[in-house]
Amino acid sequence: MGLVSRGAAEAGRGAASAVDRPGPPDAVPNPTPTPPAEGADPGSSRSPGMVLKAFFPTCCASADSGLLVGRWVPEQSSAVVLAVVHFPFIPIQVKELLAQVQQASQVGVTVLGTWCHRRQEPEESLGHFLEGLGAIFSHRPWFQLCRERGSKSWSCKATHWQGPASPAASGEDQVMLIFYDQRKVLLSQLHPPTALPDRQAGDTTASAGGLAAVFDTVARSEALFQSDRFDEGPVRLSHWQSEGMEASILVELAKWAAGPVCLFLACLLSLISAASACRVFKLWPLSFIWSKLSTCEQLRHRLEQLTLIFSTRKAESPAQLMRKANMLVSVLLDVALGLMLLSWLHRKDLIGQLADALIPVADRVAEELQHLLQWLMGAPAGLKMNRALDQVLGRFFLYHIHLWISYIHLMSPFIERILWHVGLSACLGLTVALSILSDIIALLTFHIYCFYVYGARLYCLKIHGLSSLWRLFRGKKWNVLRQRVDSCSYDLDQLFIGTLLFTILVFLLPTTALYYLVFTLLRLLVVAVQGLIHLLVDLINSLPLYSLGLRLCRPYRLAAGVKFRVLEHETGRPLRLLMQVSIACILPCSSKGLREPG
Repeated sequence: MGLVSRGAAEAGRGAASAVDRPGPPDAVPNPTPTPPAEGADPGSSRSPGMVLKAFFPTCCASADSGLLVGRWVPEQSSAVVLAVVHFPFIPIQVKELLAQVQQASQVGVTVLGTWCHRRQEPEESLGHFLEGLGAIFSHRPWFQLCRERGSKSWSCKATHWQGPASPAASGEDQVMLIFYDQRKVLLSQLHPPTALPDRQAGDTTASAGGLAAVFDTVARSEALFQSDRFDEGPVRLSHWQSEGMEASILVELAKWAAGPVCLFLACLLSLISAASACRVFKLWPLSFIWSKLSTCEQLRHRLEQLTLIFSTRKAESPAQLMRKANMLVSVLLDVALGLMLLSWLHRKDLIGQLADALIPVADRVAEELQHLLQWLMGAPAGLKMNRALDQVLGRFFLYHIHLWISYIHLMSPFIERILWHVGLSACLGLTVALSILSDIIALLTFHIYCFYVYGARLYCLKIHGLSSLWRLFRGKKWNVLRQRVDSCSYDLDQLFIGTLLFTILVFLLPTTALYYLVFTLLRLLVVAVQGLIHLLVDLINSLPLYSLGLRLCRPYRLAAGVKFRVLEHETGRPLRLLMQVSIACILPCSSKGLREPG
């Protein structure tokens, strides 16, 4: 293997094995690049004059000169640059590093060409030196990417060698230079979720085509990004983590402890699920009560969430992983809010104050309901009511209010203890405490529910009676067997009795309708309060807090696709594009603030 060194004498001896930066023009020989072997890279052989695509990471735009390391995708005529190898390096060590990366990631990583950043080096010496590296690392096409000194001009060409006898027959392809943010591409989860077995250099690719191949290549090449500039390895690279690997001690400790903790909690939750599925809880009285209480529904929902979160099965897709993360953040926020509520209640002794104020409030509500019923038993809003029915209904509802007041006073010695246990349940989460509060409101307003049910049943009976008698006037009846209205002939006695009943129901309907309307409004008021509590519970349970946090801090993790922005389109220079990750957002996204890389 021919090597290039700093001095001409060392190059003549052939004993040196390091490739270093070139010196002045008179100290560096002009190496003549030799063509690669015929079978060096059969998968990348192409006809000259084609348009190739070179994906270049923006983090390497300011890197020192060196070698372009990446993957060649022949089906897409694309070169995905992953890193830049800097001087000095030993070629055999570079090849060993690439072989290790290929074995670890199953990605055909190879040397694609050279990268020249002309900041201080003379143009002629550096250009000839980098061209000579094609004799050591054989790849077709051989990319030569260069950034001009003191400007933002770029030049890129891809060379094909046809044979050693005719070097002039080598052709150059047009190259489209596409910049991409390596970190965002890696974390955007736009690559295929399952890592398919990839080829070695030159074989047929097995991963997804199109731009998915670019995302798949970057995602599966994490082994190449494990080294940074602080490592004392033989090869120095520039990539998105070259300035230091992104890591956190807390995250690493959480990953280390996640396995045993999830296994223990999964076993515990399985025992709780088995106990809740016992046949005793499926008997009629208990099953009916569990189905009506909001607390039982919330505990069942929370048990399902915890079972999914602490499951030992790995998430099969990014969507499932995002769902588990949203659930975990929702549960943590719920418990944190519950602990804050518990601390606030006990710090100011609000539970004792609520217990002392509950009986006077109940008496006040009962007094207002009695005034309302007395108003209905008179002439409400000047309406003429049926006095007999009005008195019967009024006294019936007043008796229920008396029963409810007796029930509240009977429970008054235990109210403070009940409220204390309700506040203690906030340790399980704010949603559990809110569900218990909703059930308490349902129990305290049970008399209003009874009023509504009585009024609704009486009103419905009168409406059905009036509809049946109205069909009798028209000579029709309801056919129960065929579920339709048929014609029917009635005799004189049936018509007479039907007329009397219809008249009685019509004159009694306003009294019944007024009671039904009032108690329906009271029931709607209670349902509205419970609905707001349930809405808050559902909001805490279903709000995707983790996704919202990513949308604010790392929006590229919620990628919905890619878009391209033209950076330079001039005659005689390669077309330069910037590939941006499109964010799935509700508000319209703006492309302002994007600037040219480097």
